[in-house]
Amino acid sequence: MKFILICMASWMATVSFAQQNSAAGMELLNNIKATLAQEKGTFAMTFIDLQTKQMLVINEHENFHAASTMKTPVMIEVFKQVAAGKLSLQQMVTVKNEFRSIVDSSTYSLNASDDSQQELYTKVGRQVPLSELVYQMIILSSNLATNLVIELVDGKNVTQTMRTLGANDMQVLRGVEDTKAFQKGLNNTTTAYDLAIVFSKMAEGKIVSPQACDEMIKILLDQQHNTVIPALLPKEVKVAHKTGSITGVHHDSGIVFLPNGKKYVLVLLSKNIESDKAATGAMARVSKMIYDFAVQ
Repeated sequence: MKFILICMASWMATVSFAQQNSAAGMELLNNIKATLAQEKGTFAMTFIDLQTKQMLVINEHENFHAASTMKTPVMIEVFKQVAAGKLSLQQMVTVKNEFRSIVDSSTYSLNASDDSQQELYTKVGRQVPLSELVYQMIILSSNLATNLVIELVDGKNVTQTMRTLGANDMQVLRGVEDTKAFQKGLNNTTTAYDLAIVFSKMAEGKIVSPQACDEMIKILLDQQHNTVIPALLPKEVKVAHKTGSITGVHHDSGIVFLPNGKKYVLVLLSKNIESDKAATGAMARVSKMIYDFAVQ
């Protein structure tokens, strides 16, 4: 049974539930809508129960600046190219801090003080394994590691791989802090639906190979930024996820593993938010509401 609701002035929410769960699903949707409506900004969400394939979505096809959520697709492209024999996770990569803008090929550098992982900057001129760059790109959202990896795999390849997975609106154009590209609106973008499709396929072992999916999930489980999806969940609940934030934007996306063996995908995106703390808190509460529903 499928329900379609218009939420406030501009929200469309679609919920698919088995008939016996429809009342609970509608109540959950209304509670989530009320929670997010308390905050200034635009929010999107996609929840997928990986056992039943039931979904709850809000603004699922709305485009958002991807921020660091694009680092999951970049990691996927690495594992795809490793499987194809083009790369090796053990290969050494020279650390540098000079990159070329996609606008005019002019060079730019990253500011270590703006990066959430600064140790890598002390290794400029030295070599580190590709596996370490991928790990730091995910768990601490290292911008320097990300740019090194994107230069290696090419953003166009990342976007094409997303298309083969069914993520039709996501695009990865460039690395981080390409100011000229940003000023021209050439940004990495995503939707809640696309990220949810990617994480669903990863959870099901359908990206590259089951072993590759297991390795990527293991990395995502070590995520150090935990203020949204895992924030209010019980400690025994494991979350393999990737966050992303820039001014006015805060996202989280990943797979939630319940102690009883069940798992679900949750993506929460936001933009035009006035208070990062308030929006983050609201999304964390939504995550807890989804969890309470999923464990019933």
